[in-house]
Amino acid sequence: MRKNIILKAPAKVNLTLDVKGKRSDGYHELETVMHQVNLLDIIRISQGTGGIQIKSNSSLIPTNEENLAYQAAEMILGEYAHKEGVEIYIEKNIPVGAGLAGGSTDAAAVIQGINQLCDLGLEEEELLEMAARIGSDVAFCLAGGSKLARGRGEILSNLPQRMIPYIILVKPHFQLSTAEVYRELDLTQVEEFPDNVAFLAAWEAYDIINIAGNMRNVLETVSIRKYPEIAAIKAELIRTGALNALMSGSGPSVMGIFMEEEQALKAREQFRTRYQEVFLLSSYVSTKSEE
Repeated sequence: MRKNIILKAPAKVNLTLDVKGKRSDGYHELETVMHQVNLLDIIRISQGTGGIQIKSNSSLIPTNEENLAYQAAEMILGEYAHKEGVEIYIEKNIPVGAGLAGGSTDAAAVIQGINQLCDLGLEEEELLEMAARIGSDVAFCLAGGSKLARGRGEILSNLPQRMIPYIILVKPHFQLSTAEVYRELDLTQVEEFPDNVAFLAAWEAYDIINIAGNMRNVLETVSIRKYPEIAAIKAELIRTGALNALMSGSGPSVMGIFMEEEQALKAREQFRTRYQEVFLLSSYVSTKSEE
């Protein structure tokens, strides 16, 4: 067993999010395009004396079994490395409760990290199956890159890697419960559904204007009703030069795609006068040397 390992855990954004209906298991049937961005948590996993210990620089996340990273460690250790203990430190940079899969990406990093730390030799298919049992976004976060996700979000289809160079992400001063947003979703109230065929054609062609133009998220109908500020942020991003703006996941984070760095920098400064968590991001591209 290695002594320690450090992994990057990137946030995800939803470039489209469609809900097809409610499933018999209580979950919703999704069709969404998910994309990793270079807003990163850093996960340090060390050999422990026994059990699972989690520490973090953030007081906003639990350090017990409520944390998805704890659940991931408990699952993989319980099934494959019964005698091992681990200490996990989460350097939290991704906003909490923001629709960015912060907890899911930490869990995915823990699965990957313990596989390497304990020399378990598990294949990606086994890791993905385990990730899907922990949470709907965990499998995507483990696979990484850009994916069309269906089912609960665990059925993944590869998409070509595309670089979106300038993304402004604004996290308002409140959180939203994913479960609550889905519970209040009424598809009869949705006026505009994503055209994923058109989006994927734009993605294939690497047509940034039409990629941005086809971004839609049906969950906005719930989240904007609860917090109209989300719509105001979207409108302001477009006024400041974004090709389009969209809420990520169940919110409340809002992203705008820009063509020019200068416009994006101006928008970032404008939003920073009122919001603490404003980021200039681009697509995340991993390298083998980072893993």
